[in-house]
Amino acid sequence: MVKLNWLGHACFKITADNYIIIIDPYEPGSVPGLKPLKEQADLVLCTHGHHDHCAESEIGKIPGRENPFKISCIDTFHDEVQGAKRGTNKIYIIEGLGLKLVHMGDIGCELPPGQADLLKGADVLMIPVGGFFTIDAAQASAMADQIGARVTIPMHFRGEGFGYDVIGPVSAFTALRDKTELTDGALILSENMPARTLVMRPEYL
Repeated sequence: MVKLNWLGHACFKITADNYIIIIDPYEPGSVPGLKPLKEQADLVLCTHGHHDHCAESEIGKIPGRENPFKISCIDTFHDEVQGAKRGTNKIYIIEGLGLKLVHMGDIGCELPPGQADLLKGADVLMIPVGGFFTIDAAQASAMADQIGARVTIPMHFRGEGFGYDVIGPVSAFTALRDKTELTDGALILSENMPARTLVMRPEYL
């Protein structure tokens, strides 16, 4: 069984049997409204070096277990001017156990066709939608259509009681999507999940 939890902001936990991956852990106090992380993982991935995405030292390390996934990344930019404002950003592609998961990090630029092709066929797409620091809701919706994942999960937005004031709410994104659902719990991943946009509740709220 593979399970996906949204811890908050851009931080997700992927659990595959006994193996745990955490993506983009944030430093304590770096994201308004979110509690400090208290997690352990076999592997920590950071899409870029900003304090709300790269607090690897906050995650306890579990040594010695075998990773069931193949992990690759695509180099992109954190802004629309080739990194001049905010630097670079990595997209992570996590494949294994019959699944393909894509985490877009803090992408702030459009995808050229060749990069988009590498992401197609994803079972899960985790994409920022809040704007200001990243692509905005309209850009994210167009990019999600370009990638065509089975399940699209918005992240990096302002919610009730959490997130940066300068970024937008998730409603701006969901208004552009079909088949939107809400969940308070984890997502159990499978190859035959129904296609939808899924808004999750941050666990560290």
